[in-house]
Amino acid sequence: MLGGRPGNSHPAAARTPEGLEPGNLVVARNRKWNGKAHWVVPGRYLGEDAHGWWIFQGTNEFCSRPGAAFYTRSDAVLLVPRNGDWVATFYDDAHPGGVRIYIDLAVAHEWNPIRPHVTEFHVIDMDLDVVRTSGRGVFIDDEDEFAEHRVAMDYPAALAESLEASAAELFQAVTAQQAPFDGTDVDWFTKGRT
Repeated sequence: MLGGRPGNSHPAAARTPEGLEPGNLVVARNRKWNGKAHWVVPGRYLGEDAHGWWIFQGTNEFCSRPGAAFYTRSDAVLLVPRNGDWVATFYDDAHPGGVRIYIDLAVAHEWNPIRPHVTEFHVIDMDLDVVRTSGRGVFIDDEDEFAEHRVAMDYPAALAESLEASAAELFQAVTAQQAPFDGTDVDWFTKGRT
């Protein structure tokens, strides 16, 4: 269900990391469809399971994008899925805004080894987000930004439609607490903190 649709997924070779070992530095580097830089978030590789590859992003890590930067105030784990045009960040009760799950609809997953024990994970953020917070529940966010950028950045129609459908599927999966949105992240948090 969450594997994306034929024709819009990217080659398996680009999606599969090589040589990653637990503890390796992984820098998640996002950009927008027009090539402009977006978020850069460091973390430590934890391992993989049936859902994909898990990265621990600890408290007090320096995150930045053009025009904004901050030190994180809570731990997180990032899931890079084996299939599908998205990435998911899971948070625990310490998140200051009450966010528990933040899914970015994103394409062009690519792992880029930089040097031994350091890898960059690149992705294009496509604006739409599926979010679960302690106060508001599950919702799709940034639909206005997606609509604006769809025109301004000339998103291909088929890709835009696929992303909207994927957002709806992810919304249902998070609402129904289907794996990996069923507490699977708890064990990865434990592993990241040890």
